[in-house]
Amino acid sequence: MLNRTLTKELEKRWNSGKALVILGPRQVGKTTLLKAMCEKDGKYLSFNADDNDVRLMFEDATEAKMRQIIGDSKTIFIDEAQRIKNIGLVLKLIHDQIPNVRLLVSGSSSLDIANSINEPLTGRKWEYNLWPISFEELTENLGIFEAKKQLESRLVLGMYPDVINNPADAIDIIKQLTGSYLYKDLLSYQGIRKPELLDKLLKALALQLGNEVSYAEISRLLNVDRATIEQYIGLLEKAFVVFRLNPLSRNLRTELNTNRKVYFYDNGVRNALINDFKPVEFRTDIGALWENFLISERVKHNSYHNWYGRTYFWRTYQQQEIDYVEETNSEFYAYEFKWSKKLKGFISKSFKEAYKPKEAKIIHRENFESFVGVQ
Repeated sequence: MLNRTLTKELEKRWNSGKALVILGPRQVGKTTLLKAMCEKDGKYLSFNADDNDVRLMFEDATEAKMRQIIGDSKTIFIDEAQRIKNIGLVLKLIHDQIPNVRLLVSGSSSLDIANSINEPLTGRKWEYNLWPISFEELTENLGIFEAKKQLESRLVLGMYPDVINNPADAIDIIKQLTGSYLYKDLLSYQGIRKPELLDKLLKALALQLGNEVSYAEISRLLNVDRATIEQYIGLLEKAFVVFRLNPLSRNLRTELNTNRKVYFYDNGVRNALINDFKPVEFRTDIGALWENFLISERVKHNSYHNWYGRTYFWRTYQQQEIDYVEETNSEFYAYEFKWSKKLKGFISKSFKEAYKPKEAKIIHRENFESFVGVQ
């Protein structure tokens, strides 16, 4: 088991008296992490809501029913809690009526769980995200030398724990993960009217990695209306498969402000969707892979270290662009990504004049460590 950055934060909140809610993609280690913490703490009950019997057990919950289920256990762990109807009300009942019971909850989709728990558990929970292994975590577990040795493999195969721990079977593991299991919750969601559209949309997004995504163009390509494309991308975000980056458009009339960029939380998932696991030296998309890797790693780092700023890309009609921009306390930080140090890169003069960034930097394979949180 690889040590996870989130462990320290969970330990700090372990006896807070509030529910600990962990969200994130399937197979990133939520169950492993929480069960390991439970086992260190002592006696606990664990329920996996992917099991229909477990879901039925928690239906029509009453205080008496919950007391009977919990018994004298002091810690209750409910895995894949989004599958339980009215889970928020169930958790509120346990929290309010059965004192001194520690509640741990994990979910692999924010489709229902975020909506269902936020109001009932207001003031009663600490909520966190767990992602695929971060490069920061890889370095802490293996050391910087070994982590950097794996960099090219990680760009192609990704950062899921099983992929890292089983290199000989990495491709088979990521292919299985990228099947319907990755977005299992979406397939049972009532808003999905055309399940086959998910695969086509994901492949289209994978092929456009690093480029701006036009909803209108994809709707024509897939022969569905634009509103459906927007809805499905939003659902894929809530299932922690992809995330969007919005354009920064504030000062210049020449700035683009309509299209979005869509990234994958994991490079391996993206490559599995297009069935391309060629090594880095044989790829024509290395620039896009590097960009996706760096931005997804930055998402992980910012999440684990409680950074709450805003993120963008920037582009003008004259094709001036910045790959990635962060804004915090009205200050801007601009980054361009180049796989090779030899590739020329620069931060647009127009951007500097308009936004006066506090930091403007080219990130390449020889200086990327601090950008992803490795000191």
